[in-house]
Amino acid sequence: MAAGLRLGPLLRYVDWQSGDSATIWVEADRPCTAEVRCAEGGGGSIRTFQIEGHHYALIPVTGLAPGSSTAYEVLLDGRRVWPLEDSGFPPSTIRTPAVPSDGVRVTFGSCRWSSPPADEHDTVGPDALDTLAARLREDPAAERPDVLLLLGDQVYADNTSKATRRWLAARRDLRDPPGAQVANYEEYTRLYDESWLDPEVRWLLSTVPSCMIFDDHDVIDDWNTSAAWVAEMRAKPWWQERVVSGLMSYWVYQQLGNLSPAELAKDALYAAVRDTPDGTDALRRFAAESDADPSTLRWSYRRDFGRTRLVMVDTRAGRVLDEAERAMLDEDEARWLREQALDAPGSYDHLLIGSSLPWLLPPLVHDAESWNAALCRGERGPRWARFAEDLRRRSDLEHWAAFPASFDALTALIAEAGSGPQAPATVCVLSGDVHHAYIAEPHWPAPDQGQGPDAAPRARVFQLTCSPVHNAIHLTIKLGFRFGWSRTGRRLGHALTRHGRMARPAVDWRRSGGPWFGNQLMTLALRARSADLRLEQARRVDRSTTRLVTVLDRNLTNGS
Repeated sequence: MAAGLRLGPLLRYVDWQSGDSATIWVEADRPCTAEVRCAEGGGGSIRTFQIEGHHYALIPVTGLAPGSSTAYEVLLDGRRVWPLEDSGFPPSTIRTPAVPSDGVRVTFGSCRWSSPPADEHDTVGPDALDTLAARLREDPAAERPDVLLLLGDQVYADNTSKATRRWLAARRDLRDPPGAQVANYEEYTRLYDESWLDPEVRWLLSTVPSCMIFDDHDVIDDWNTSAAWVAEMRAKPWWQERVVSGLMSYWVYQQLGNLSPAELAKDALYAAVRDTPDGTDALRRFAAESDADPSTLRWSYRRDFGRTRLVMVDTRAGRVLDEAERAMLDEDEARWLREQALDAPGSYDHLLIGSSLPWLLPPLVHDAESWNAALCRGERGPRWARFAEDLRRRSDLEHWAAFPASFDALTALIAEAGSGPQAPATVCVLSGDVHHAYIAEPHWPAPDQGQGPDAAPRARVFQLTCSPVHNAIHLTIKLGFRFGWSRTGRRLGHALTRHGRMARPAVDWRRSGGPWFGNQLMTLALRARSADLRLEQARRVDRSTTRLVTVLDRNLTNGS
């Protein structure tokens, strides 16, 4: 029987240094040779590798012309399987940048529940990715992203859809743990099928390059929130298989495509998986070791888009959770982040730090998380520590503010990267997670306040938060975030700081846009030393039509 296409294609990496190569990810239904052929020349092929009975390929595509757009097709063992017959979508294309490039458009967001079938009511409103795809489908020549950044919660392992719960119930008794959550690798594949077989999203991901990073729901809510949480989870008989399967599937479905061909060529795990008829054991060992010792793999990565640098940071798997040494990043990861942010000053005009979790939160929320961290490490004694650990889990108090030393280190790094005669025009932290969108701008103390003449960076610095792509937010949380920005909220936060015996942060910040609630995407258009930001929300026009509506269009580099 001929090989068939199960999932994909996803256009992942496009080379911005040479403009002549790309990678495309596919899943086939049996072992085969996967091939890409481009209409204007160029292509590539590779044999699939096997994980848990599934067959995947990351196809290297070479011979592309810089500054071009070419349609492509996917073949398995020489038989064309993409584009699908009568799909109704334009051809999938690979667009390569001119070298040197004249700018980049970066669209980002996070937190996407898969869309329900067309005959089911969508309780959380139109999907922003579906709506973006519909706009490009209607007008293939319309302005489109050069890259799509998906900043976490691409799948929800702990909050499955009705259709997936029915599928799980046909496999096992949902009265047994972990119930209607996914339990193993095969069940993870169902989540990716459900999300990426959505026709609009499938076509969109086939024609717009993507970079991804996980957040907690890709594994489980509050993943690695504290040492006590980890100990409690490791005592559960189903947890080891869950976390190992989560890391295995993330590596296959998301992480591989984040890497350049040069990085893949040096990746020992990728070589081991490809060099054996079944790479399951090698990947399973790696995932178990990675969970036990996060230093065995770096999930963070760097991409350069012409004169824009993206440093995507893992804020989940590599945490240090000992209360006395609590850190968002371990020493090696923090050193790597510093090296990437400061490498070759003057070679980039914009620095983007991708962090699934926001750096700057509403001030009250920030202070509550810092206060909670102080209590958890025993600042007010064991009784307060027990109370604070329970509160931390119930209230998701685990952002950068909950790791005060890491917050301070990131703040100092941003100031350093944005300072000096070769400073970039902007330093932007791109985040999601909190199910709304906002813009925050930090303000460093003036020199006469004792911080030195170079305390404030020359670059414009922004926290740009955009979430969700397709999800909901409870009214109480919405009201809480609004209150968190208020003067009264700030005063309450200061009281918590005093109770926790915490020093004030080295910076202050204000909200300069938002909060906005809804299914949405932000786009940064970066050209030379100019940065323009657009926020668009998916809104229903009538029963069958949705549109992306612009709710913000702002230049970030002229102070407007």
